[in-house]
Amino acid sequence: MADVAEKAGVSAMTVSRALKKGASISEEARRRILAAVDELGYVLDQTAGTLSSKRSGFVAALIPSINNSNFSDTARGLTEAIEASGLQLLLGYTDYVVEKEERLIASMLQRRPEGIVVTGGRHTERARRLLAAAAIPVIETWDLPAEPIDHVVGFSNAAAMRALVHHLHGRGYRRIGFIGGTSNRDTRGEDRRQGYVQAVEELGLPHGRTISFGQPPISMEQGAEAIVRLVSQWPDIDAAICVSDLSAFGALMECHRRGWAVPGRIAIAGFGDFEVGRCAFPRITTVAVDAEAIGRSAGDLLLRAIEAARRGAAVPPERQVMPFRLIQRESS
Repeated sequence: MADVAEKAGVSAMTVSRALKKGASISEEARRRILAAVDELGYVLDQTAGTLSSKRSGFVAALIPSINNSNFSDTARGLTEAIEASGLQLLLGYTDYVVEKEERLIASMLQRRPEGIVVTGGRHTERARRLLAAAAIPVIETWDLPAEPIDHVVGFSNAAAMRALVHHLHGRGYRRIGFIGGTSNRDTRGEDRRQGYVQAVEELGLPHGRTISFGQPPISMEQGAEAIVRLVSQWPDIDAAICVSDLSAFGALMECHRRGWAVPGRIAIAGFGDFEVGRCAFPRITTVAVDAEAIGRSAGDLLLRAIEAARRGAAVPPERQVMPFRLIQRESS
């Protein structure tokens, strides 16, 4: 700042005022200062202002992966919701590991975000303590936790999977299997597995027909291997539900390679309504969730909560349940 002041022929205080919105300063002085800032590549250090005003100007969000189109859509919706406010988004990736989420939460809170959005409703005990003690708005997404930390914008993965099983049952399928991951670090995937189990029990269908294969997120290649294991273990299987459209696509391609007609020999269903499922042949039956709308709703709620916090008030905890819909396609 001293270098900018010297080059513009003003005091450092005048430089500081020129770089703040609404500060009173002559246009000539402002022009000289901005020219010096541009020439020297100066960036205002807002740390001191953040400490005094408690306004850092950014919010944090944690998603499992940017490679998953649903989560990247959620991040885009969140960004669109907050960009007009001047807030910036700091994004972190957990790789479906709650311990990594805990480390990222601790790191981001050190930077004093004005709010934080996390994916899912299951966290380590330390992560929950950190978020609860942060005294900033917290929004859990993509889930409906029984004991939310603060706000929630999500849906029940278990209920969505139960609905999909009931849908396939209504189309005449009676020997339905499930393909998921080998660990429960993908808590939403584990909820879908539980929804499948509940529906099978409700309908009186053969139970226990689940294949756990690969670390989440399950890939197309792993879906291909898993469908072979499913059919080998239960040759009479007539429908396979995959934890996501990616694994469902892999399963579908493996069926093609082996000459298993879909849906004649076996029906395939997925979860997420990914583009690959819409473009597959046959197109994949799935559960669709508006991922971008989850991001926008979380962003809108976050803005209201931040504005209230800046006034010394608080928005009471909200629970926004987002809709899901079943999409029947040719794979079943």
